[in-house]
Amino acid sequence: MCGIVGYIGAREAFPVILKGLERLEYRGYDSAGIALYNKGIIELCKTKGKVADLRAKADKEGVVNGSIGIGHTRWATHGEPNDQNAHPHYSNSGDLAIIHNGIIENYASIKEALINRGYEFHSDTDTEVLVNLIEDVKTNENVKLGKAVQIALNQVVGAYAIAVFDRTKPDEIVVAKLGSPLAIGVGEDEFFIASDASPFIEYTNNAIYLEDEQMAIVKRGRDVRVRQVRSDKPVNPYVQELKMNLEQIEKGGYDHFMLKEIYEQPEAIKDTYRGRLRINDGIVKMAGVEDNLGKFLNAKRIIIVACGTSWHAGLVAEYIFEELMRIPVEVEYASEFRYRNPVITQDDVVIAISQSGETADTLAAIKLSKEKGAFVFGVCNVVGSSISRETHAGAYTHAGPEIGVASTKAFTTQITVLTLIALKLAKSTGKITHSEFHNYLAELETIPVKVQETLKTDAHVATIADIYKDATNCLYLGRGYNFPVALEGALKLKEISYIHAEGYPAAEMKHGPIALIDEQMPVVVIATKKGHYEKVVSNVQEIKSRKGKIIAVVTQGDKDVSKLADHVIEVPETHELLTPLLTTIPLQLLSYHIAVMRGCNVDQPRNLAKSVTVE
Repeated sequence: MCGIVGYIGAREAFPVILKGLERLEYRGYDSAGIALYNKGIIELCKTKGKVADLRAKADKEGVVNGSIGIGHTRWATHGEPNDQNAHPHYSNSGDLAIIHNGIIENYASIKEALINRGYEFHSDTDTEVLVNLIEDVKTNENVKLGKAVQIALNQVVGAYAIAVFDRTKPDEIVVAKLGSPLAIGVGEDEFFIASDASPFIEYTNNAIYLEDEQMAIVKRGRDVRVRQVRSDKPVNPYVQELKMNLEQIEKGGYDHFMLKEIYEQPEAIKDTYRGRLRINDGIVKMAGVEDNLGKFLNAKRIIIVACGTSWHAGLVAEYIFEELMRIPVEVEYASEFRYRNPVITQDDVVIAISQSGETADTLAAIKLSKEKGAFVFGVCNVVGSSISRETHAGAYTHAGPEIGVASTKAFTTQITVLTLIALKLAKSTGKITHSEFHNYLAELETIPVKVQETLKTDAHVATIADIYKDATNCLYLGRGYNFPVALEGALKLKEISYIHAEGYPAAEMKHGPIALIDEQMPVVVIATKKGHYEKVVSNVQEIKSRKGKIIAVVTQGDKDVSKLADHVIEVPETHELLTPLLTTIPLQLLSYHIAVMRGCNVDQPRNLAKSVTVE
């Protein structure tokens, strides 16, 4: 969950690395640091805080430049956020510098052995242990840096993406990965290293994505040499052309990335179904599904594994798949699934969902499912990510880069992809008629316009946010397809405004949560005029009789709930199973405005990072 950046070439490294760290700050922002090679020495500057604090410190200390360097922005795992625990870390000799994303699980035993051999440690991190292990191997085995890294990594247990360079060989950087992402940007006589492509997209469109247990020596004036960490076998690297552009990773005039990404949802949903939803042909075209149609159609059960917002999208998909396909669906937290010895058979299809495609728990769940013989289908946003490589087949969401830590367009585009899959399979099995199928496709095609219309409630939502910005608790209620939306709405409020919030099925309110309701408790009720509308009206009446403050998300033209609610936010009418694509929008806006009004850092909420690549 940390961001790493490196550069070797003819440019001045400092501005390249610093800008790269700013673009990766969504991955971690409790400390940052940079190491540059300059005339025989490694100059190090690091600090607790954000990349802006690093920039200020570097300016104050007059950090000089060089054409090779590494940088890091941290999300703490081992050791509290402070200057000492910030990366990069030196080896005891001062010759080696390292940056690291991941966790070395057996660091304590390695550290004890190194202390017995005379090594000293100045931080609480597992990373300082790793760099000294590499130095120990390099010295005692009398090998070059690349070989020392390889030998050392064969002694560690855990996850890593690392970049290491040696003061005595200032023409190369050694990198390796296992479980954490790492990309190498290939330019003209220059190379870039980063956790994802955003730090180097303005310099090159060509990248190498390392696979797990691969390492590379990135050497000035040479081709990148890739090898297997375990076997030392050479690998012919695949240079991939990137589709991302610089404009996608800039704020584009918005105050925050989160707001920009909320407003990008109409286009993101359209991009996700573009080329797949073919109204004129009356088909859904998805190669990953078509090539494995037998696996889906013969499945006895679908298991969905995910974390956080992706888990909520999976819950929506459970309702959709069971409604359209009449097949049992289970939605599992990947973090629990991997540890509870789940029952998985060859007749199961496992759908793994992750925005980044790098979520550690979801990756582990994928590997477990494959070991048990299940067919695993991935849904992710990042091309070339680990999940896209580990799964048997999959579908990208095409949401574009999502920088804000609180996912927004990831949720709606994941639901879009999962809906397309369910519709295609339901049509293939004859569970829905041609007329029903065509109606669903036609309505799905209108969703971007309806999301755009829903975004027009922004100013109205902001006025509601101003009333409740000082609340200490909030309850979210929904039924059926909109119960997962209630969970997602509560998560968004918790994530970015730090207000305690809970989501419940509306019918469960009287089984406990109703005790919390009083005149101080705002209750957000998703009450579209579909499904169990009359039941939701009854729930709203129960809240009203206990003086709860009701914020209702309703279908345009609603009369019944609107009479009871203190505040009403209208969304366009659509098919019931598509309502989550609309009802989630006002909840995203509500969380955003409350967080801004409370002075919270919307894009970088405390204690969170965008991509959870460690356990």
